[in-house]
Amino acid sequence: MKIIIDTDPGQDDAVAILLALASPELNVLGITAVAGNVPLDLTARNARIVCELAGRKDVPVFAGCERPLTRDLVTAEHVHGKTGLDGVELRDPKMPLADGHAVDFIVDTLCREPPGSVTLCPLGPLTNIATALRRAPDITSRIARIVLMGGAYFEVGNITPAAEFNIYVDPEAAKAVFAAGIPLTVVPLDCTHKALTTRARNDAIRGLGNRVGDVVAAWTGFFERFDKEKYGSEGAPLHDPLVIAWLLRPDLFTGREINVEIEADSDLTRGMTVADWWGVTDREPNALFLGDVDADGFFAMLTERLARL
Repeated sequence: MKIIIDTDPGQDDAVAILLALASPELNVLGITAVAGNVPLDLTARNARIVCELAGRKDVPVFAGCERPLTRDLVTAEHVHGKTGLDGVELRDPKMPLADGHAVDFIVDTLCREPPGSVTLCPLGPLTNIATALRRAPDITSRIARIVLMGGAYFEVGNITPAAEFNIYVDPEAAKAVFAAGIPLTVVPLDCTHKALTTRARNDAIRGLGNRVGDVVAAWTGFFERFDKEKYGSEGAPLHDPLVIAWLLRPDLFTGREINVEIEADSDLTRGMTVADWWGVTDREPNALFLGDVDADGFFAMLTERLARL
C-alpha cells in the first residue's frame, strides 16, 4: 500500500512514522510536515530525525504549511516539550529537506500515481491536505482514502471542552476535508484513549535492546506525564500510531460509518467533531469513525515491528 504521512511530530507522531517504516506492507512515498504540535521548522526537523533513527534517509521529507488556513497557529509544547520530541537527547538531522513544498508533493504524487493507489495519513492539523484539495480539486477522485487521527465524540475535547487538538488548530481545513467526499477513516480520542502506554507495555518496548526501543520508551515516558495527571489513567494514550495500525490490522478496531461535521464558527465549540453516532439525523455517512481498539493486540504488533528497526 502506498501512503503519504502528513505529520507534526510530536512523540506519538514519531512512533507512528517508525511503525510505518518498519512495516513492509506499506510503501511510504514521502512525509509532509505541517505546523501543529510545534512550529513548522521543528516538525520538519523532527520528521527527518525519525527517518534517520529508522535508518531510512531515502524517505523524502517536505516542509508544508506554517500556519492554519485562516487562523493563528496554536501549538502544544505543554504536552510535547519545546522541541516536540522532548524526553531524549537527539542530534539535528543530517539529511536535508526535500526540495519543494509539501502541498506540491502531495498534488504531484497523486497525479503521477494510478488513481486510487495512494492513501493519505494525516497525523496533525489538516492544513496541508485542505490546501492540496483547494489547489488541485481534481486529486479528490484519485485519493484511495484518508486515514486521520483527530476528533472525538464520547471523549469530548483535549484542548478545549469540546475539541480535539488536531481539528481545533485548523477547523476550516478539517471542514473542507470532511466535506470533500473522499473515503475517510477517523481515529478519534474515543479510540486512542483505549490504547494506553502502561508501564508493562513501555517496559516491553524498552526491553527490545535496540536504539529505537530506548528512544520510543523515553518519548512515551515523557509524553505520558501530562495525560496521566490530566486523566488519572495508568498511562497516556498513544494516539497517532493507531492510524498506521488500522492500515495494517483493521481487524483490531471497531467503528461505525456515520456522518461527521466540523464546527468552525462557534467560539465555544470551535473544532468540535459533531459525530452522528446514534444516527439521529438524515445526513449521509461520510466517515468510518472508530470507537474501540484491541489495545493488547496493537501494542504487541507495535513492539514486534519496532524490534525490526
